[in-house]
Order: sequence, then C-alpha cells, then structure tokens
Amino acid sequence: RYGEDLTLAIDLRLQFLAYRELKAAVESHRATSGSLVMLDVSTGEILALVNQPSYNPNDRSDRPAVGMRNRAITDTFEPGSTIKPFTVLAALESGEYTRQSTFNTSPGFVRIGNKVIEGRDRGVITLETALQKSSQVAITRLALQLDERAVYDTLVSAGVSEYAGTGMPGEVAGSMSDAGLRYPVVRATLAYGYGLAVTPLQLASAYLTLATGGIRLPVSIIRQDQPPAGERVFREDQVWDVLSMMEGVTDHNGTAPLARVEGFRVAGKTGTARKVGKTGYSDELHAAWFAGIVPATSPRLVTVVMINDPKGMETGGGDVAAPVDGRVMARALRLLGVSPDEASAD
Repeated sequence: RYGEDLTLAIDLRLQFLAYRELKAAVESHRATSGSLVMLDVSTGEILALVNQPSYNPNDRSDRPAVGMRNRAITDTFEPGSTIKPFTVLAALESGEYTRQSTFNTSPGFVRIGNKVIEGRDRGVITLETALQKSSQVAITRLALQLDERAVYDTLVSAGVSEYAGTGMPGEVAGSMSDAGLRYPVVRATLAYGYGLAVTPLQLASAYLTLATGGIRLPVSIIRQDQPPAGERVFREDQVWDVLSMMEGVTDHNGTAPLARVEGFRVAGKTGTARKVGKTGYSDELHAAWFAGIVPATSPRLVTVVMINDPKGMETGGGDVAAPVDGRVMARALRLLGVSPDEASAD
C-alpha cells in the first residue's frame, strides 16, 4: 500500500555466496550463461537469485545487452530429466504403481513408431532405481502406460505452465501444451522433460511444491510477514515417497553424488537437455540442470542451478550443475543455522 516500506526477501549473504559459486562454474566450464534460484520452503521467499553474465550498473564500459536480462525469469529452456520426479508422482497418483514397481529396460531403447528413444540396458529395475539412475527407457515405458493426461496434469498442478507471479519485470510463463497428448511420442518426451520450456524460477517453484509436501505456495521477491496460505495439490504421503526416492539421486550410486552435503540428506534431480541447433537437437549444445531440496527430512531450502551450454568434457547436470548446488547448499545451511540430520545418508 502507498507509503509502506518494501523489503526484499533476498538474503545478501546467500546472494553473494550463490553469485560467487555460479560465476566460478560458468567460467570454469566456459558456458554461455547460468542462473541460480534459492527459495525458502516455509514462505516461498526468493533468498537468492543470480545470473551470469551479470551487469554492473556502475560500470558504463560494461555491455548492457550481455547481462541486463534477468535470465532466471526471462530465459526458458527444456528442463530435461528434472521433470522425472513429477512423472513418478503421476504414477503414484494413479494408484497402480509403487516405488517397487518394475520396468524392463532391455534392450536399452524404446521404439515409438519411427522414433527411437535411446537409453541404457539396465535389465529389470524398480521405479525407485529408474529415478536414481535417470533411466530414459523405464520412464518412457511408464509414460506410455499412464493415462494420456497424467503427467501433464501433474505438471500443471505444480504450476509449471503458469507465471510464478513475482511481479518482476520480464517474467515469462514458459510453454507447455496438451495439444499433442494423443500421440504416444509426445507423452513419452514430456515425461522426461522435452516438449516444454521453463525458466529456472518456474522449475524452482515447481520443486517448492514437492518440498512443502504437496502444498503449492506463491513465490515472492518481497519479504513476507507471515507464511502465505497455500493450496494442497498433491497427497502428502505420495510426495514424501517421491522425495525419499530422490535421495537416491545424490547417493554414491545416483547421478548427482557431487550434490551431497556432509551431515544432511539431500533430495534432488539432475537434468541434461540437448538444445536445438541449426539442424535439430544438437549433440554439442546442452542445458545442464540440478534441482535440490535440503534437508530432505525436513525441507528448508529449494535450489535450482542451470548452466547454459557448458563446453568441454563435462556437460551433464550431475557434473556441471550439481557441484554448484552442493557447495551453495552446504554454506547456506551453516549460515542459516540449520541443524544437521541425526543420521545422514552414507
């Protein structure tokens, strides 16, 4: 209201920490750009929001066009396998699957019409292992067995296709459509994060819904005097089941052991999305993602890291984005005085 003070939710300590780690990662991987968003699970407040390249308004020699965009809310990318936890949640919601449901990943690919979805032959694995190992084949087989709107409706409930609603200039809604769901290949690719586009802030907002146990909260750049009223969109027991499975991702046998934080149990998911080049999807252009929730036992923070077009030997989310998340989370938990888990995962 007119005449009242506005206080940003940004925590200067966490903002500086996130900025430093993101800048180091973008430079070391010679990436085109990068973004990091950190949310407070209890309030939906944005505690840190940083981008690289950045822009210093005090430096007139800086090139405004390079860094003036708030990429975390304006630039959209296909999120890749970071969508898989929502596919798993859709399976649990159907009532026909549990974490021990099995899928045959042989012979290492799935043919849908003239489209071949490649992966790895891991034999017969459980749904839990499929998420831990990010099995493209198992998730594809799952998607083809679910109702054609199951994954899409779960993503909509998590807010993937809507504005985060911060009111910040330039915020975009991303894109996702149900127009092609009658086609099996569209349902399959949606289940592992292709055919839709999100901003890092949108993905963080969706993961916030998991961290709250299925309650969708508004995201705010302004400090909240009290926790906002949320809307329950998922069953709490099913969300906690998914979070428990996501802990396997940061296990030594998962795709993101580099996101581990000593003393804490971390739930998360990697994503490595191929980007579209001049002749279709490129094998050389990637968006590397990691979305993390910590502590997994009683979530306090949600962080999303996106590194755009890393160059070099390492291009995957587990190698490029997950380490950034792990370093930022470790320091943030100490700064916020969060007590370690009594028994963290080995």
